[in-house]
Amino acid sequence: MTITTCIFDAYGTLFDVTAAARQAAVEPEHASLAAHWPKLAFDWRRKQLEYTWLRAVTGAHADFWAVTGDGLDWALEANGLTTPSLRARLLDLYRELSPYPEVPAMLSALKQRGKATAILSNGSPGMLEDAVASAGIGGALDALLSVESVGIFKPHARVYDLVGQRFGCPRNTVLFVSSNGWDAAAAAGYGFRTAWVNRDGAPVDRLPWRPAHILPDLTGIPEIAEA
Repeated sequence: MTITTCIFDAYGTLFDVTAAARQAAVEPEHASLAAHWPKLAFDWRRKQLEYTWLRAVTGAHADFWAVTGDGLDWALEANGLTTPSLRARLLDLYRELSPYPEVPAMLSALKQRGKATAILSNGSPGMLEDAVASAGIGGALDALLSVESVGIFKPHARVYDLVGQRFGCPRNTVLFVSSNGWDAAAAAGYGFRTAWVNRDGAPVDRLPWRPAHILPDLTGIPEIAEA
């Protein structure tokens, strides 16, 4: 079946989740972060994801903005950085994360090929709207799909169901792209064709399903969508 619809995870896939800590670290008022920002960014992202899984398993849903704040609080305490002004600045910057450099051209190429495009994300609608507006890529996306409409985080099947509900497309005509190996694997199990953007060269997750494609960045996505 021909790919008609290209769906992207947002955070870590289109948007660089390390950008907030990296940018704050060069600001004079947050000089204390300079030596710690890579570990802080790693801890923040790890706890953010862990909390989504735990909330999904226990049924204790909260929106992704609350989870993002909780993950940051843990990471700040773990790194001995508890200044309220730093917390506020990091959260402000997270609303305007930088896209990876290849993102605009990649999305433009997909639209030129007539593909439908969308984000499918744990992010709350307001977070996604802010990030897309800041990146200037709204014109290349047909929809912003948030888990908030189903009240549970990825990789629950109800989240992936949102794609068919919005676009009316068979699962095997969807190319789903994520930087999270577990997300790409679960989406493959759901029936999407999947691409894992493995920027760090990590091992493949030991799960029952595997992504069809493993890429170092998003540059090759338009060609995969045409295959």
